[in-house]
Amino acid sequence: MKSSKHKIKEPRTGRSGQSDVLKTPTIAIVGRPNVGKSTLFNRLTGSRRAIVGDEPGITRDRIYGEVSWAGRTARVIDTGGIVPDDEALIPAEIFRQARFALEEADAIVMVVDGRTELASPDVDLARLLLRTGKPLFLAVNKIDTEGMEAAAENFRRLGIRNLVPVSSEHGHNIGELLDEVFAVLPAAAEREESPAEPEVEPEKARSASARTHGEFEQHETRVAIIGRPNVGKSTLLNAMTGSARAIVSPVAGTTRDAVDELMEFKGHKLRLVDTAGIRRKGKTRLMAEKLSVVMARRHLEMSDVALLMIDATEGVTASDATIGGYAHESGRSVVIVVNKWDLVTTGRTDGKPPADKAIFERQLRSVLKYLSYAPVIFISASEGRNVARVLEAVLRVAAERRKRVSTGQMNRFLERIDFQRASVPMSKRVRIFYMTQAAVAPPTFVLFTDRDVKLHFSFERFLENQIRAAFGFEGSPIWFKVRARSEAKARE
Repeated sequence: MKSSKHKIKEPRTGRSGQSDVLKTPTIAIVGRPNVGKSTLFNRLTGSRRAIVGDEPGITRDRIYGEVSWAGRTARVIDTGGIVPDDEALIPAEIFRQARFALEEADAIVMVVDGRTELASPDVDLARLLLRTGKPLFLAVNKIDTEGMEAAAENFRRLGIRNLVPVSSEHGHNIGELLDEVFAVLPAAAEREESPAEPEVEPEKARSASARTHGEFEQHETRVAIIGRPNVGKSTLLNAMTGSARAIVSPVAGTTRDAVDELMEFKGHKLRLVDTAGIRRKGKTRLMAEKLSVVMARRHLEMSDVALLMIDATEGVTASDATIGGYAHESGRSVVIVVNKWDLVTTGRTDGKPPADKAIFERQLRSVLKYLSYAPVIFISASEGRNVARVLEAVLRVAAERRKRVSTGQMNRFLERIDFQRASVPMSKRVRIFYMTQAAVAPPTFVLFTDRDVKLHFSFERFLENQIRAAFGFEGSPIWFKVRARSEAKARE
């Protein structure tokens, strides 16, 4: 994909997802497959960010994290297993992603498996890394006891002077490794022209700490790109960031770890997260695939906005409806992105007439009825068409998600609504005394009613439609909570 096709002119951060104002030293973790790189990454970052398993080649894209040691902080990059001479598509792409990490790195940690014999891929990789001229450290992993440390000395034949026997799983000698690596890292650059932090009044500080859920000062908007395997999620991430950040291939299920990238668009920071394709449980066989689906669900629930990607060449499927349901039920704002639209219109080769947007959207809405509030955008991620519109929709629905309506506005709104029009059985009707917005992200309204009953779905849908007509909330689900209150108490 060539960035020249992209029509996004707003400034973006670079490949590292970091602003130019602050440069943090970077450590790259590299090695052949299944030597424990992701376990070391998780140990350093104190997280379970990278998927770990016994199957070789689980990690494919670059995964970024942060490590703090002795009062200093550095970025750390986990890379896929490198086999320099493997020319197959995915291994070659993994090697290319690892090269990006090596270019960014101030120090490199090569990981080898201390329980195995020295292998030729280790020798080839060590030669390649030594030629970079960057500080290089050899972490001989899986040395779980002091008695095994002698075996680590066999790896000195690789010619790497700084050798540390470690156990990533048990934390053995991790401190020694960090001491040596941080000793050669450059100090973090100071912020340039950093404005003085304004003093916060005690009252404001107290009110900030007492905010309801969703009401916080949002420094960035988290955007999860979700969908079935091979619908173009990684291609969209690369198109939006203008880089080859994620590996793209025709093989379904290429992405396993969630790949995130920080970018700036129209003055707003967006953290884009490319998740693994979500399949039905019966379709996932390898443990890595099962874990990647679990992680995709977790990253969805951590996001503010979900981009639900649909493959235009296959139409809307039951799996798309299931995945959209995950986003809806977890309270995420949703933008529906119909990808590969060029393949059913201008690039159609099957002799059929070009697809009609209005008909496609009507069919889509009939399957995804519960996402009636979500905007639909037709794009071609591979050609960069309408990608800027996706980013604009993200900003729009993120703002709507955090919108607050005052209690006075809500009460005036209630006075105007004719609830007799709601098609609800008389036995299920409730009288609303007043209504207030209790939280944002997603917008949550508390209804004070004459009875403590669950709202009838028809009444809830009627009320939601009226609220949307009056106040918007595009792209965001609306939640309701009911509290019973006697009529006499309401008059007081």
